[in-house]
Amino acid sequence: MGKRAYNFNAGPAALPLEVLERAQAEFVEFQGTGMSIMEMSHRGAVYESVHNEAQERLLKLLGNPTGYKTLFLQGGASTQFATIPMNLLTAGKTAGYVMTGSWASKAAKEAKLIGDIYTAASTEGDKFTRMPSQNEIEVRDNAAYVHITSNETIEGTQFAEYPDTGNVPLIADLSSDIFCRPLDIEKFGMIYAGAQKNLGPSGVTVVIAKEELLAQEAKNIPTVFRYNTHLSNNSLYNTPPSFSIYMVNQTLRWIEEQGGLEGVQEKNNAKAKLLYDAIDGSGGFYSGVAQNDSRSIMNVTFRLGSEELEKAFAKESEQQGFVGLKGHRSVGGLRASIYNAVPHENVAALVDFMGDFQKRNG
Repeated sequence: MGKRAYNFNAGPAALPLEVLERAQAEFVEFQGTGMSIMEMSHRGAVYESVHNEAQERLLKLLGNPTGYKTLFLQGGASTQFATIPMNLLTAGKTAGYVMTGSWASKAAKEAKLIGDIYTAASTEGDKFTRMPSQNEIEVRDNAAYVHITSNETIEGTQFAEYPDTGNVPLIADLSSDIFCRPLDIEKFGMIYAGAQKNLGPSGVTVVIAKEELLAQEAKNIPTVFRYNTHLSNNSLYNTPPSFSIYMVNQTLRWIEEQGGLEGVQEKNNAKAKLLYDAIDGSGGFYSGVAQNDSRSIMNVTFRLGSEELEKAFAKESEQQGFVGLKGHRSVGGLRASIYNAVPHENVAALVDFMGDFQKRNG
């Protein structure tokens, strides 16, 4: 095998090498069946056991909470932006959206097409460089739910602690930071995530929610968009993205081997500290975008003194084998996405490159 790239892509993103190698080893011949997992009927016992195991692993990593169910859906988190209000934003209700950046804005934009929503909090006045505190978030009595974006990949901000919304269900988009640290699922009515950052490859969207939310009758919307359709059919109502779910199962097994969510958090904090220390210790050559108490441990965003320098940094880093360090086209700057599967040594190599680049351009 050739040298692996220093992969800092924002998603699809780095997968654990062990997971890729295990998948490779059983790609053509799965468990003595004479078939690949990709060739099997999703109605067969072999596939179904993988499907169920992945659901069990998800809940086990969360401490097997009572009353929560897992769905495997398609269409990415972007489809959930519409599916959530279609199912839950019923007549006479409103929904609160906490506006923290690009992804929160997209979620609110979809919900607005479906029902009445209000801005529960916004950090736009701070250019989305921070997450709001508990006391900034307005929870209305007639809210069907309050929606937050746990981690804004583009701005590089993350909730250090999740708000308490009382009796109103808290719904969170965890696409870019699910399972990066321990999670008290009981604070949430629902969490959802596209898999392609911390859970596996693209193609499957994970929903973990209180069964009572998923079981709600939503007779006026198409069958395939109803949560209760997928709940009552164990996410096998139509053909699931079977290979993606198999890969999620393998990735969850790898997380267990890292010591579960506590083990993963320890590694993630160490990687983030290494990188933020390099930024903060550069005497202003590099500057972090997010406010300190809202800094993401998944997406580290930073700037240099000029756009010319940033372009040079991006270009030179590519020549040295670093992938994906350009900031999102909507904000510019630089961004290193350091999801669970990005090894510590890749971050150390980036920090060395940053020091060298500063020496030559400082």
